[in-house]
Amino acid sequence: MQGEKPIDLLYPTPIQLFVTQCRIATAPASAARAGNDASMPTKIMSKPFLQSAIRAAVVLLFVAIAGCATPMPRRDDPYESFNRKVYKFNDFADRAVIRPVALGYRRVTNETSRRMISNFFANIKSPITIANDLLQANPKEAFKATSRFAINSTVGLFGLFDPASEMSIDASATDFGVTLAKWGVPEGPYLVMPLVGSTTLRDFVSFPVDSYLFDPLSWYAASHDFQYNAQYLPNMAYLVTLRSRAMDAESLVEGAFDPYVFYRDAYRQRRLYKIYRGTPPMEAIQALQGEDDIDVDALLKEQQDYEKRNKPDTKKPDRG
Repeated sequence: MQGEKPIDLLYPTPIQLFVTQCRIATAPASAARAGNDASMPTKIMSKPFLQSAIRAAVVLLFVAIAGCATPMPRRDDPYESFNRKVYKFNDFADRAVIRPVALGYRRVTNETSRRMISNFFANIKSPITIANDLLQANPKEAFKATSRFAINSTVGLFGLFDPASEMSIDASATDFGVTLAKWGVPEGPYLVMPLVGSTTLRDFVSFPVDSYLFDPLSWYAASHDFQYNAQYLPNMAYLVTLRSRAMDAESLVEGAFDPYVFYRDAYRQRRLYKIYRGTPPMEAIQALQGEDDIDVDALLKEQQDYEKRNKPDTKKPDRG
């Protein structure tokens, strides 16, 4: 039985690799000298020389990036002002309520039980994948998803275990947003929606289709009416498991100089690979990347301005 995998919401992107290099290049000189011989002079190079060296290093970095055919990710975001406000609200809600609940869930469960619960929810949501595979005119994948569902629901004890994976019948989840993309519907603008997070117009309008037509958890909620709306508890439990799994990837965001950009780029990359089932053509990758004309000075200034705005207060308290 395989270990629980982190949720696939976050992927490192070229801009994040660049940002990491910028953070290293602009780190205080004292940090760069850590661990060196104590007798080394404290002023190794002048500030102008250091700045020139940093700029040269960044230029070389971009030359290397260009040589690997990975230009800067696309930055088109027509509703960025609105999106950033919603992102801040979602981040606050996550820190205040959602993450603490997920953390509590992790504290009262162990890895094995969390894996079994995640397996159960992944299995019960299989009809979403089966239906969309059929709508995408992909009977082979629909048959594979149906086989997984049948095996895990029976031999796997209602999906608590995943014998289908042991039989090399791997999961390949899809959704109605991918179906729309398959038939040529454009993705539309990038959006951040309250309590939903990153999406596009195409993916956002697809949510009701998957939820109300193909999701057994929604069927259950619609066909029951318990006190205090308890029929929605399974859906809430599913969302808690998703947030719990995402905690394993939080370290990827901690080093990002702009988490909003990180999530935007990561979401676009994840959706691209999901649409093409992990093997997108080169032209699709190039369309995702978007930018070849890179203004190094502007990007450095953007990164430095961000760090100034988010610099922690290191002023020592007045001892009077």
